[in-house]
Amino acid sequence: MDPRISFVTLAATDLTATRAFYVDGLGWTPELDVPGEVVMIRVGEHLVLSLWDEAQFEAEVGPLARGDGVPPFTLAHNVATREQVDAVLADARSAGAVAGEATERDWGGYTGYFVAPDGVRWEIAWNPGEIGRLVLP
Repeated sequence: MDPRISFVTLAATDLTATRAFYVDGLGWTPELDVPGEVVMIRVGEHLVLSLWDEAQFEAEVGPLARGDGVPPFTLAHNVATREQVDAVLADARSAGAVAGEATERDWGGYTGYFVAPDGVRWEIAWNPGEIGRLVLP
């Protein structure tokens, strides 16, 4: 198996609000858009963000676990400069996300988080190290 990820699939409790956030708010373009079922957005050369209606997701994958707290994962969007971190967080706020302020990290980077309507935490990061440069376009 090749070391790569092709799709990141998220179950949305309100697909209409989730679609509005990513498509109308952030301006991302769907590759596939089936109202009430799924929205698929190309987010990299070989990577698709797949947003599924929760009921459709559960019918295919199985019951979702529920509980308090933050989902046990984040999605990250790396940028080339510290200033871009603040700009992306501002864009997310304008699109309706709950966004915190960015902060200096012990490892030398600068990051902040926003929460999308589906509860997913996105990290916006400037990582000056080699691994940070590896993921930039």
